[in-house]
Amino acid sequence: MSALDHALQLHGQGRLDEARQAYLDILSHAPEADDALHYLGILEHQSGRSEAGLDLLARALDLAPPQAARLNDLGNVLTELERLDEAVSAFTVATELEPQDANFNNNLGAVLLRLERLPEAMAAFHRALTCDPAFVPALNNLGDLHSRQQQPDEAAEYYCRAYVTGPLADKPKRMLGIAYYTLNRIDEAAAVYREWIAEEPHNPIARHLLAACSGQDVPARADDAFVETVFDEYADSFDAKLVKSLGYRGPEYIATALALHIPTARGLRVLDGGCGTGLCGPVLAPYASHLTGIDLSANMLARAAERGHYHALEKAELGAWLAARHAAFELIVIADVLIYFGALDAVFAAAAQALAPGGLLVFTVEIHAGGVQSPPFVIKPSGRYGHAPRYVEQALAAQGLELLSSHAVVLREEFTQPVAGLVVSARCGAA
Repeated sequence: MSALDHALQLHGQGRLDEARQAYLDILSHAPEADDALHYLGILEHQSGRSEAGLDLLARALDLAPPQAARLNDLGNVLTELERLDEAVSAFTVATELEPQDANFNNNLGAVLLRLERLPEAMAAFHRALTCDPAFVPALNNLGDLHSRQQQPDEAAEYYCRAYVTGPLADKPKRMLGIAYYTLNRIDEAAAVYREWIAEEPHNPIARHLLAACSGQDVPARADDAFVETVFDEYADSFDAKLVKSLGYRGPEYIATALALHIPTARGLRVLDGGCGTGLCGPVLAPYASHLTGIDLSANMLARAAERGHYHALEKAELGAWLAARHAAFELIVIADVLIYFGALDAVFAAAAQALAPGGLLVFTVEIHAGGVQSPPFVIKPSGRYGHAPRYVEQALAAQGLELLSSHAVVLREEFTQPVAGLVVSARCGAA
């Protein structure tokens, strides 16, 4: 092993003091050994002696013909020191020397992005992908760039392309499936879910999502085991993920609808159907003399109880629970729940029965795109159901529920893409 190889081995093992001495030993015999100067410069920077490191890197560059890898290293050091304009110069020369290197182009783009030189950054990232279409750092950086430009569709595409690029073994199959169907690679999403079922034959999430992506054995609504499992798993992180990460706006929309249709009334018997962690509790409590929450997830109910807004909380399936009550509520709110129902007729019939005359039903649904001939509802690859607005209106009318308002909204985001929905208000019978 050569003296330089020995020094590099020590350096790679993190034995920086020994490596430093090894580089110095080389330079004591060959002061113009540019390789030793270069790597000693990197080590000095890593050891907190960055100015000395930069001097060594510059000396090494002066002693040898320009080398793209060394300029890239210099650019990385300058970037860490926040000397971004100088880093751009170093990376630019590196890319000119080796234009087919994806890493060099991506590093240039990353610094340009930090400098808000967005068109130049985009060009650099695309050059990186021309060199290597599966270069994950450039894919993620393009996702960041499009997100910064308020282009959610483009951002989602690049983030998802990065996510489905190997290795895949350690990535959760649920998230892989989401990434594939976001890219409209539905067959690949279904294949992932089949693998998941092969590993866990009785997993209700895998079964439901396979049905959603394959179109086979699609249930009329998501079965209780799927809903309970999903939300028991997410209970502890649900609020942070749904509200902070996915931009969920359900309680905000419910509050607006209630202010419109119940401007003064208070002291109502109120049901929060599918209450989850109780995000709607603060919105509903001012209207309620008695506030009941029901949900299929025991873990979600435990979080709702901690909020302290509810007089009663019960673990139950919404449709069956409503069907067993008669004129029990003046207000029923069902936020982000009917997305797990296909046909709405039975649940609307149950809600109409559980409402007192003149009572108000407020709910949200996801919608699906389609023309006049489109089906009343579809299951989406996400496993949630989308409903045609016209079908929602017809299903309400069939149960004697008078439509008061229906507003198009963005319910949440999924992989930065907006999820379109409706917030709907209807009244039961005569006041």
